[in-house]
Amino acid sequence: MLIKISDKSSEEFYTPIPEGYKAGKTKYVIITGSVISGIGKGVFSSSLGKLLLDRGLNVTQIKLEAYLNVDSGTLNPYRHGEVFVLDDGSETDMDLGSYERFIDRNLTGDSFITSGKIYKGIIEKERRGDYLGRDVQFIPHVTGETKMVLRNLAMKSKADVILVEIGGTVGDFENMFALEAIRELRYEDGEENVCVVNLTYILEPSSVGEFKSKAAQLGIKRLIEMGIQPNVIVCRSENPIPNSIKEKISMNVNVPLDKVIGAHNLTNIYKIPLFLRKQGVGDAILDILNLKNKFGKNGDKKLKDWTQKMTVENPSKEITIGIAGKYTGLHDSYISILKALEHCGAKTNSKVNIKWIETTALEKGKGEAKKEMKGVDGLIVPGGFGTRGAEGKIACIKHARENNIPYLGLCYGFQMAVIEFARNVCGLKDANTTEIDQKCKEDVICILPEQEELDGLGGTMRLGGYDVFVKEGTQAFKLYGEKKIRERFRHRFNVNTKYIDVLEKNGLVFSGNAGKKRIMQILELPSHPFFFGTQFHPEFTSRPLKPNPCYLGFVKACLNKK
Repeated sequence: MLIKISDKSSEEFYTPIPEGYKAGKTKYVIITGSVISGIGKGVFSSSLGKLLLDRGLNVTQIKLEAYLNVDSGTLNPYRHGEVFVLDDGSETDMDLGSYERFIDRNLTGDSFITSGKIYKGIIEKERRGDYLGRDVQFIPHVTGETKMVLRNLAMKSKADVILVEIGGTVGDFENMFALEAIRELRYEDGEENVCVVNLTYILEPSSVGEFKSKAAQLGIKRLIEMGIQPNVIVCRSENPIPNSIKEKISMNVNVPLDKVIGAHNLTNIYKIPLFLRKQGVGDAILDILNLKNKFGKNGDKKLKDWTQKMTVENPSKEITIGIAGKYTGLHDSYISILKALEHCGAKTNSKVNIKWIETTALEKGKGEAKKEMKGVDGLIVPGGFGTRGAEGKIACIKHARENNIPYLGLCYGFQMAVIEFARNVCGLKDANTTEIDQKCKEDVICILPEQEELDGLGGTMRLGGYDVFVKEGTQAFKLYGEKKIRERFRHRFNVNTKYIDVLEKNGLVFSGNAGKKRIMQILELPSHPFFFGTQFHPEFTSRPLKPNPCYLGFVKACLNKK
């Protein structure tokens, strides 16, 4: 039962509550990690969402991230992986992409909160005098506003269960705000309404030759020291762990043995939801939340069918896709692209291999496009910013265009394709983008007019979902089958309208645009087997069993070439 709380400045129980909120109407599953980072909390949370959704629950998800950035928009991909853009324009952690793909729902900015966003809101309230002269403190104000975020999401989504992933690892100083808020949430809403799942890592040192659980025990005890007793322990490991390890953990951290569950590595992430179901994760959580009688028997056949369709056991063909970018040292920088290709592989019963092409090296003369692209059946040039690696991308695009290799250009890859075509087909030898050279003579790519007066970087691009109007009779129309589609954007620059006529006169077709605004959004080359570019990011809307049409058309073209 929700304890009596107030948002009055004179009371210690400062906890703002949305009007009409009732404890227990929406329940919470909290996912934390211990021992090390990178053990798959995001994939686990996504898989758990899929598992519960297929059992008939209304599920939504949220990530509480520790860093002080207000959002992920200004982060270098090498720091935190891909920036995933939601339909409402929110720039988020890549885990939000995983959530959307597994539960097949569009999320909003309400599902991504950073400590920076919490603190920014608190400072703005304090400056307005909303705290009525009270000294603003970590407890109760930071934790109170964090709980308000979760309860607001409960009211807006009307979900049966909200999955809450806490970024970082138990013991990190920066995520204390989230963990303390969770402790208070359970205290206020009642233990039967908040289930805490801790993903811990079980070490298997090669020099010892056996599993060691001491680090896991200490990590979980750190969580308990903070006043949070976990309900379920999921033991991540390279290989299946013996029952003796589960028994040690159960005894040392006060979690029943049937709620200590092993989760070793699998070859295919799309098998994880069904695997977790078979391991009893769903039953354990529903039991703790008193939902087992209501949702205990749903979802088996549906989940098995989904898993089977997303598993390619005996591929009929095999292709290799070259990805030419400048962040190839961290594959998470392009995670949505990789997942979109996986969706196409399942749809076409084919195996899609990746060859990484580091365009910075090409630009510095450490290789040539022809050699780097040897053996590829198709080329993708992904999004990016700045000068580094740009000429290497242009060289790869030229090779793909001249040798009839299927090409898919995404955002920056769309712009680089325009520059390559302008230089080598239209004869505009000085063609470039003002992002690289502000004084270039042939600025075929220039900044969007509405971007010219902006000062800051964060959240100021053309972001989120926009309508794209598709010309009939084009390849784009053939792929989508509709005259108006919706895709997600993240850019400041576009095709300079002064050059559209000369580009089209020489054979380039702009088959998608923004309608009233003359912003070119899809390009294609009819004389080529598949030469296609999008100013938007089609990978952000690709889902298991529903690959984005751009990617599916590209992969089919690669298979036909093979």
